[in-house]
Order: sequence, then structure tokens, then C-alpha cells
Amino acid sequence: MKIKCIITDDEPMARKGLRRYIEKIDFLTVIGECEDAIQLNSMLKTTHADLLFLDIEMPEMTGLELLSNLSNPPKVIIVSAYEQYALKGYEFNVVDYLLKPVSFERFLKSVNRIHDQLQAEQKEEAGYIFVKSDKQLKKIHFKDILFIESMENYVIIQTISSREIVYTTLKQIYESLPQKDFRQTHRSYIVNLQQVNAIDGNQLNIHTYKIPIARNFRDTILNLILNNRLITKN
Repeated sequence: MKIKCIITDDEPMARKGLRRYIEKIDFLTVIGECEDAIQLNSMLKTTHADLLFLDIEMPEMTGLELLSNLSNPPKVIIVSAYEQYALKGYEFNVVDYLLKPVSFERFLKSVNRIHDQLQAEQKEEAGYIFVKSDKQLKKIHFKDILFIESMENYVIIQTISSREIVYTTLKQIYESLPQKDFRQTHRSYIVNLQQVNAIDGNQLNIHTYKIPIARNFRDTILNLILNNRLITKN
């Protein structure tokens, strides 16, 4: 996964510093540099970017003024010497706010967060995974999965209509699922929260199955289910 970046800052040294950091990260690539927000606005008309590194104080138009005029901007990391704009920046759903001078450690933490967000969004958009089961590559839609059970070096994927045995670990399969809907409830189980019918003590009822909830997962799982209003009856 390559994240396409545009750097926008009126200071040449600031652009050079960000480019140097980006070149150290294998999942980032620079596709453009702009000296001001007006130049960036023009570039976004013809260039698809996944991530903007955006200064605020620039001639003619500030970075925040530009964001207020974009209907569907890419992910944004503000890079500014002015701390007072931080709260205003988050009103525009920026992912992070980096204060100059930016350390590489702080930069890395920020772009790792972006990577995780974009990867999760890609999974949700795809809506399915392919798994090797019974010597075939099978397409399984996320919405059809009830739960996944670990069996040492294998997992059992229980769907609405099938039971697939796959040579992988629970951790590996978990990383390929959208975290919004799938959560681990026990060291041996992952469940599709959208398929939960009821909570029965320390178990989740999913269709005709009862899936255990370990004590260390219980509070998180119950909060997620109740906040999503998945349970409508007492």
C-alpha cells in the first residue's frame, strides 16, 4: 500500500525536511509540492492524493481557509509553528497536528496512524476476503461471517451458510477484517458484532451458537454492542 502525499508549505526548508522524512518511510511517496494553498487547490483538481502535509500560515490563503473550501479533501496532517490553531484544525477532521520543528519520532507516529486508517477503510470498501479452504480460493463476504474460531494453526470461519477451515492464525485473519464490525471476544474467538442476537451472561448468542466472552474483553465488547444499539429487546 503506497500513500500518495502532497507537501504544502511556503518555506522551502520545511518542504525539504518533510520530503526527507517521507523518503525514509516505504509506504509513503511524494507526488507533489506546493508553495501555497492556491497552488495546492489547483493541483488537487488534477491529481489524486491520499494525504496532505499542510502548513497554516501562508500568503493569500491559509491552510485552514483552503480546507473550508474543499468538499472532499484527502487525509490531512497539519504541520505548523503555531500551536493556537490546533483546535480549529480538528474542526476540519485533520488526522494530526504537528508542531514545528517536527521530530522524526513524532512524524512516524502520525503517518503510522494514517496508514492504519486508510488500510481499515480499504477493507471496509472491499466488503470481502479470499481464503484458501478445501484446496480452493473462496470469496467470503464480511457480512456473512458469524464468528471465527481458532484451532491451533487453523481457524474455522463460520458463515451463515458454510464452515470454512483455513490454514492461518487468529491474529492473521483478524488483521484482514474491518475492526468496526469484528472484535476478539476470547483468545480463541472473533465475532461479527452485527450478527449478535443477545448477550447471555458471559456469552454472546449468534444465531444458534453461543460464543464466550473473556473477562478482559467483556467491558469493551458490551460497550461496542450497546453503543451500536445492536440489541433491541430485553
